[in-house]
Amino acid sequence: MTSNPDEIEDISYNDFKAEVLKDYTIAVTSRECSLLGRREVLTGKAKFGIFGDGKEIPQLAWAKAFKNGDFRSGYYRDQTFMMAIGELTIEQFFAGLYAHTDIKHDPMSAGRQMGGHFATHSLDEKGNWNDLTKQKNSSADISPTAGQMPRLLGLAQASKMYRNINEMDATKFSNNGNEVAWGTIGNASTSEGLFFETINAAGVLQVPMVMSVWDDEYGISVHAKHQTTKENISEILKGFQREENTNGYEILRVQGWDYPALVDTYQKASKIARTHHIPVLIHVNELTQPQGHSTSGSHERYKNTERLNWEAAHDCNLKMREWIIANNFATKEELRTIEKDIKKQVREGKKAAWSAYNTPILQERKTLVALLENLSKTSANKVFITKLINNLTAIVEPIRKDNISTARKVLRYVLNEDSSEKTQLINWINNYINLIQPKYSSHLHSHSKLSALHVKEVKPTYDDDAKLVDARLVIRDNFDTLFAKHPEVLIFGEDAGHIGDVNQGLEGMQEKYGELRVSDTGIREATIIGQGIGMAMRGLRPIAEIQYLDYILYALQIMSDDLATLHYRTHGRQKAPLIIRTRGHRLEGIWHSGSQMGGVINLVRGIHVLVPRNMTKAAGFYNTLLESDEPALVVECLNGYRLKEKMPNNIGAFKTPLGVVETIKEGSDITLVSYGSTLNMVAQAAKELIEVGIDVEVIDIQSLLPFDINHDIVKSIAKTNRLMVIDEDVPGGASAYILNEILNTQNAYEYLDSKPQTLTAKSHRPAYGTDGDYFSKPSLEDIFEAVYQVMHEANPSDFPKLR
Repeated sequence: MTSNPDEIEDISYNDFKAEVLKDYTIAVTSRECSLLGRREVLTGKAKFGIFGDGKEIPQLAWAKAFKNGDFRSGYYRDQTFMMAIGELTIEQFFAGLYAHTDIKHDPMSAGRQMGGHFATHSLDEKGNWNDLTKQKNSSADISPTAGQMPRLLGLAQASKMYRNINEMDATKFSNNGNEVAWGTIGNASTSEGLFFETINAAGVLQVPMVMSVWDDEYGISVHAKHQTTKENISEILKGFQREENTNGYEILRVQGWDYPALVDTYQKASKIARTHHIPVLIHVNELTQPQGHSTSGSHERYKNTERLNWEAAHDCNLKMREWIIANNFATKEELRTIEKDIKKQVREGKKAAWSAYNTPILQERKTLVALLENLSKTSANKVFITKLINNLTAIVEPIRKDNISTARKVLRYVLNEDSSEKTQLINWINNYINLIQPKYSSHLHSHSKLSALHVKEVKPTYDDDAKLVDARLVIRDNFDTLFAKHPEVLIFGEDAGHIGDVNQGLEGMQEKYGELRVSDTGIREATIIGQGIGMAMRGLRPIAEIQYLDYILYALQIMSDDLATLHYRTHGRQKAPLIIRTRGHRLEGIWHSGSQMGGVINLVRGIHVLVPRNMTKAAGFYNTLLESDEPALVVECLNGYRLKEKMPNNIGAFKTPLGVVETIKEGSDITLVSYGSTLNMVAQAAKELIEVGIDVEVIDIQSLLPFDINHDIVKSIAKTNRLMVIDEDVPGGASAYILNEILNTQNAYEYLDSKPQTLTAKSHRPAYGTDGDYFSKPSLEDIFEAVYQVMHEANPSDFPKLR
C-alpha cells in the first residue's frame, strides 16, 4: 500500500506521521480492551461481552470525517469510533462492562445497557439541552439489529429542516443544517426490513446521511450466502446509485484494512453528504471478527481453517501495522514499545474501573455484616444468622443482590423477636432499597420541569353562540394555531400533506405552512416513527402520523425498543419528545377497527398513551404535550370526525391534563369505566339505564399511561360499591390493565359489594360492517344488560331477571 498524505489533510509529514501513530494507538487500545474485556466476562466479573475488534481501522477513518454537531446512530461494534472522538475512555469501557450504575463512571447508560452500547449526553442533569453543535453526538444504541436505522433517518432529516426552514430556532441544534447523520450496521443485519425501509426513505427524502456497512461475511455463524443476494449488499443496491436528474445514493466501496483508502473514502462521503445533502452508502468489506460474535461462543465452531487463516492475515490492525512499517512511520521496535505501553494502560484502566465499581459494594457489605453480627448476638437464631453472614463474607466479589438478599433472609429469622438491632436491620433494608432501586428504575419519564404531568389543565371556553361544527374542524383549527405558534412543529405521515389527512384534520395546512412542515410520506410506518425520533432528538417537535391504529403494529418494535426506552436507557441524558398521532377504535372491519391497546400499553412503557373521546379532548392533549418534553401516542376516535362539537374560542390554549379521569355522569349504583369511542356508547347506555331505575356513574379514563394519578376512580367506587370496566379490546387486553390499576394500585376491592366486571370485545378481530361491529364489540344492549345483571344479582326483587 502507498499513501499520499496530501489527500488526507494539508499537514506536514511529521504532523501526518504523528496522526498515523495516534490512530494506531487508539486502534491497539480498543483491541486490548476487547481482548481483556472478553477475559473479564469469562472469569465472571462481567455478565456478557460484545466487542468491536476487527472494525478498528475503518472507525478511525470515520472519526476523522465526523464533526461537531454530527450524530451517530450505530450498533454495538463502534467502540473504536467512540474512543477516537474522545467520548470513551478505557475506564468507561470497563465501567460499562461491569454495569456501573454511576453515570459519571458509565456515561453511556449508568449500567443499564450491556457494554458496546454507546451514547453522548444531549441533556444536562436537569434535563436541559446542551449545545449539540459544539459536541460530537451519538444517539443511544439499542441491541435489536437494524433498530438504529429508522432513528438515523430522522437525525439526518433534521439537518434538512434546519437548512430550509428559516423560522426555526436552530440555537444549540444546528449550524445551517450542515450536520451529517452517520449510521453503522453489520452486513448480516442489512437483511432486516428496517434497513431496506430506511435506505429507500432516505433516498426519497434526500437527506445528509452516511451509512457504513461493516462486512465480515458473517451474522454470528451464518455466512453471507444465506443472508444477502449475491452475497454483496452494495451490489444489490446498485439501483439506488444516483444518476443525473435522479435522486438516490452515492455508493462507495472500500476494503476495511486499507487505512489510507478508508480515510479518503470517508472524507469524500462527508463532503458529498454535507455539501449536497444526499445520502451515501459505504460498503466496508474484507473485515474480520477475531473473537467471534460475542462471549457466548467461539467462531472456531463455524469458520473453517482457510477462513481463520485469512482473517489472521487480514486483521485490520495487523495490516495498518504493516503499512506503518512499510512507509517508515515507525519501526517494529517502536511499535512494540507502543503496544507494550498500551497493554499496561488498559490493565491499569480496567483495575481502576473495577475498584470504582466494587469498592462501594464492599463498603456496603462491611456495614451490613457489622449490623448482622450485632443482631446475631441477641437472637435465638444466632447459628442460622451466622451461617448467612459467613456465606456473604465468603463471596470474593459480591454484588448488591448478595447484600440485600442476605439482609432480607436474616430478617425472617428474627420475625418474632423485638430488639433495637432488628429495628436497625429493617431500617438498613428500607434505606438500601430506597437508595439502590432508583439506580435501576429512574428516568422512565422526564424528571425535568417540562414533565407533561406538570402542565396544568386549561378548560376549553365557548362563546354564548358557539357553533356546532364537524369535530374535524376543531382539530384542524387547533393544529393551525400550533403551527403558527411553534415554528419547530411539523407533521408528516401517509396522506397528511396534500389532502390534509384522510379525515381532513389537516385540511389546508400544507398549502399554508409548506411541504416541509406538513408532508406526505410513503407507506412505511416504522420509518415514519424513526423520522420523528431522530428529529425530536435534535430539538424539533415532530408529530408522526400513523394513519390507523391497526397499522401501528408495523412501528411497534421501534416505539417499544427505541422511543419508549430512550430517556431510561440514557439515565435521563437524551430525550425525544415525539408525538405520535393515530386514529382508531370502532369503524369497519378487521383492519380498521382493531383495538390493540392491551398490547400497546404493555410494550411502550415510557411513552404516554392517551385515548380522548372526542376531538376537543384530543386537541387539548396536543396542546399539553407541546409544552412538555415527553413522547406520547394520541389515539383519536376514528368515527368522531363528522360528529358535532362546539368550537372553543380558546383554540390552541386549552389543555387536557395527563393521567386525570373525568366523571361524565354522576351516579350511585355502579361505576362504569371506559374510554374512546366506547365511552360515548356507555354514556348513552347510562341514559337508558336510568329509565329502569339504575343510576350509574360514568368515568372517562382519557389517559391509559399514566392512569388516574389522583385515584378518582376508587373514590367513585367507595360511593357506588360496584365496578364495571367496558373496553373494545379483546378479553384480558386493556381491561386487565385497567382492572389491575383500580383493584391493586388503588385498592378498590375494599369497597366492592359485587364482583368487579369487565365487558370486552370478542376474542377475534371485528368483522366487517355494522353487524360485524355489533356482534364483535360491546353494543349498547350488551352494556345495558351487563349492568342490569350486576344489579339483578345485588337486588333481584327490584331488578327481576331480564333474560
